[in-house]
Amino acid sequence: MANTEDLLKRLGVSIDAGTLRLALTHRSFAYEHGGIPTNERLEFLGDSVLGLAVTDALYRDNPELSEGDLAKRRSAVVSTRALAGIARDLELGQHVLLGQGEKLTNGRNKASILADTMEAVIGATYLSNGIEIARAMVMRLVGPLLGSAAAMGAGTDWKTNIQEIAAARRLGTIDYKVTGFGPDHARTFEALLTVGGKPYGSGSGPSKKEAEQEAAAASWKMLRVIAAEPKTAAQTVVVPVEVPNVAHDGIHPDGADTVPDPVIGFANPASAASA
Repeated sequence: MANTEDLLKRLGVSIDAGTLRLALTHRSFAYEHGGIPTNERLEFLGDSVLGLAVTDALYRDNPELSEGDLAKRRSAVVSTRALAGIARDLELGQHVLLGQGEKLTNGRNKASILADTMEAVIGATYLSNGIEIARAMVMRLVGPLLGSAAAMGAGTDWKTNIQEIAAARRLGTIDYKVTGFGPDHARTFEALLTVGGKPYGSGSGPSKKEAEQEAAAASWKMLRVIAAEPKTAAQTVVVPVEVPNVAHDGIHPDGADTVPDPVIGFANPASAASA
C-alpha cells in the first residue's frame, strides 16, 4: 500500500491510522489474510453520511425542485460512476489493499471497488472526526458535481436515458462497438456508441460495461440537443404535372380556342390531386 499521508493531504482530513487501514481493506485482501475485517461496514456507514450531506445540500440550494427531481440529482451525484471518478482524481486505487486475483485483473481501477472504498473512507472520516468535518470533506469532493447534476441526467443508467431519447425521436437502432486492448491482467476497453448508424460519444474503462457507460454518458448531451430541437418541417415536394403540348398559334390540340396558364407544380401531392 502506498504512503497514505499523500492521500490524507488530498482528502484534507486526518483519519486514525487503524481506521484508515480498515477503510482501504477490500474483501479479497481480507480473505487471503485469514478473514480479517473488511471495509464493508465502513462502506455502509459512509454511504449514509454521503447521502445525508448531498441530500441536505440539494434540499437547501434548490427550493424550487420537486422531490422527484431532487432524487434524480442525488442519484447522479452519488452514483458508482461519479464516486469512482472522484476516487481516481484522489488516486485512491493505489492505496487499496487487494487480493492477488483483483490485482491481476486491474482491480485498482474498477469502478465498483473505487466507489465502495470511497464510501468507506467517508465513513472512516466520520468516525475519526464527526459529522461536520465529514460533511465538509464530502462537499469539497462532491460539491463540483452538484452544480452540473441537472445536466447529468436521471442518474446512473445512461443507457436507459439514451434508449428513451432515441425511441422518442425514432433515431434508429442503438449499438455499442467495443474493442479491447492490452494483456488480460490489464485490459482496457474502448466503446463507441452509434444510433441509427451515426456515431456519437465514446468511452473507455477497465471493463466493457464501464466503457459502454462512459460512451453513453458522453453521448447523452448530444442526444439531448437533438431531442430538444423542433421536428423538421416536411420538405416541400414539387410534383411535376404534365403540361399539354400547345401549338405555337395558341390553339390547344383538342380544338379548344383557349389555353390555360401552364401549371408548374404543386406544393404537395394532395393539392395536385384536387386541382
